[in-house]
Amino acid sequence: MLTVNVELADRSYPIFIGKELLEQPELLLPYIGKGKVLVVTNEVVAPLYLEKVQTALCSSGCDALVIPDGEQHKNLDTVIQIYDRLLAEKFDRSSTLIALGGGVVGDITGFAAATYQRGINFIQIPTTLLAQVDSSVGGKTGVNHPQGKNMIGAFYQPQCVLVDTSVLSTLPKREVKAGLAEVVKYGLINAADFFTWLEQHADGILQLDPELVSNVVKVCCEQKASIVAKDERESGVRALLNLGHTFGHAIETAMGYGTWLHGEAVAAGMVMAADLSMRMGWLDQSQALRIKSTLAKFGMPVAPPAAISTETYIDLMSSDKKAERGRIRFIVLRAIGEAFLQGDIDAEFVKQTLTAGDRLCLGDSA
Repeated sequence: MLTVNVELADRSYPIFIGKELLEQPELLLPYIGKGKVLVVTNEVVAPLYLEKVQTALCSSGCDALVIPDGEQHKNLDTVIQIYDRLLAEKFDRSSTLIALGGGVVGDITGFAAATYQRGINFIQIPTTLLAQVDSSVGGKTGVNHPQGKNMIGAFYQPQCVLVDTSVLSTLPKREVKAGLAEVVKYGLINAADFFTWLEQHADGILQLDPELVSNVVKVCCEQKASIVAKDERESGVRALLNLGHTFGHAIETAMGYGTWLHGEAVAAGMVMAADLSMRMGWLDQSQALRIKSTLAKFGMPVAPPAAISTETYIDLMSSDKKAERGRIRFIVLRAIGEAFLQGDIDAEFVKQTLTAGDRLCLGDSA
């Protein structure tokens, strides 16, 4: 087992990474506390792991709430379902919520924990690759609004995160590929050597080779823990973790939540960010094409859906959380491993990127 610590003074917490960790309840019991426990999961994960978690982690007995699966259910209506259960069962401030599932379950459960009686404990047990390498770490919680993704939420850290890499064996291949978008992101923003390693081991990673996957999760968690420790509330360097997300969130919102998986939209968004960086003269075309080909090697979409108009993109991106007084700010690249936040982007270059389609990174505006 590996342990990565997120250093946030009195809100610091460990990330436990390894195989069959659901069989080791002693890891989590110190973080559950003395109050009632509610496990929040979804209808896909529940048949696979809920009983095991309840038996192993809740020896004194704990309740469970199974919510619908899918990004389209990441909204306040689902959060109210959690509140209703907590209130009906008289959960108090000594209680703990356990998020058992992917990023949607983790975000919803964390937001409910942050806001119920102004804050109760919660623990993350991520069951998708995307959640294990990214969304379960760092304390971003929240839900979507019809006009924008993750527009309602709070920064609220878990007590700990348990990453059992064994559960990835039941993950659909599409979900594996979507999770790898966030993995590639870490190589692009500040770890060029890791990006090269990913290129070299793409086939084994896609086949979920245990040793390779453990290294992937470890590196990503270390990267994110380091960034979150420096900038918990995204006032500076943490914004770089949103590479591809300005475009990607617009794709998710415009297409309807759940039509494109988050990782799929981020993958296309990172190619768009590379294309824009190239057009602005910051990123060499050969590196832009390398980014595109690597994402394609991992089986991810490298072009956005054709159905979204330029006007829709601009409208949605103007509401992005990185926007400043209505001005869109993008995470862009000087090189693989060197990302930065930029607000002064020529509108014509943005339009060229938005209309390039599958010609992204080829320097063709049509």
